[in-house]
Amino acid sequence: MDTTMIAVICLGALALAAGGFALAGGGGNKAAKRLAAATARSPALKGRALAGSAADPGDKRRKQVAETLKELERKAAQQKVRLTVKQMIEQAGLTLPVSRFWIISAVVAVLVAFMTYLKVGSPLIAAGAGFAAGMGLPRWVVLFLRARRQKSFLVEFANAIDIIVRGVKSGLPLNDCLRVIGQESPDPVGGEFRLMLENLRVGITLEDALKRFYDRMPVPEVNFFQIVLSIQQKAGGNLSEALGNLSGVLRDRKRLQGKIKALSSEAKSSATIIGALPVVMLGLVYSTSPDYIMPLFTERAGNLILIGCALWMGLGILVMKKMISFKV
Repeated sequence: MDTTMIAVICLGALALAAGGFALAGGGGNKAAKRLAAATARSPALKGRALAGSAADPGDKRRKQVAETLKELERKAAQQKVRLTVKQMIEQAGLTLPVSRFWIISAVVAVLVAFMTYLKVGSPLIAAGAGFAAGMGLPRWVVLFLRARRQKSFLVEFANAIDIIVRGVKSGLPLNDCLRVIGQESPDPVGGEFRLMLENLRVGITLEDALKRFYDRMPVPEVNFFQIVLSIQQKAGGNLSEALGNLSGVLRDRKRLQGKIKALSSEAKSSATIIGALPVVMLGLVYSTSPDYIMPLFTERAGNLILIGCALWMGLGILVMKKMISFKV
């Protein structure tokens, strides 16, 4: 009896499964037949559907964005050349001709060589000191002014982008927003945007004006700004939303840089003390016991020891500098 009941139950389950499969298959065939009939009745509708799926606006915009990014990366790779003196002077915000820069370098070299010769009395050492001072000191001053100008620019750049965002949301065109920044923002932000507006007035395209902007101020934030505007110009989209996101990213970068600076200040102080300690101790020993320290300067073995110590300390300072340097 139990075996008969089990067999009946199994046969009933198989019958239900077969019926469900048949119904599902029949429904699918019926739906396929109806779709085929509708397509056959309206071939134009089929063509429009295929064309619409092939030309999806989202896919088209993504392709344009990808192509724009590849083009910008290619141009950035081409621009990775050695920084010239003219570019350094321009990025430092100076109006100094290159010829005058070389004249100043020559004057510095002659003065340092003359003072070294009077102090040491060796023409070779004087020539080496003059060459090093002439080639290094003016460049260091220009690079220092360049770095200070870039820091001042980054302080106000996020606020300038916020001005563009608010202007675009209120209905102002992009050029009017740039004009407001040039008039209201302090230098160097205002000056750079005024130069970009002048380039646009004489007929230069926005892409080329942004490229020149990045050449004058080669910082990652300006590169982001260039990419956003180039993509929006070619692929379209909500400019205010894109620039608003960029402003948020720039402020987060600045906040992260400040946090890194605070966390690494102890390590930098320790590295500065360790690097300055040998020089300070040398000066203290020379001031208290000059006869004890003079063999390092008068004897050949002492000179070799000083050279070895200088090389070893220089290597240690470079290693510490690499350890405490962070880039965001």
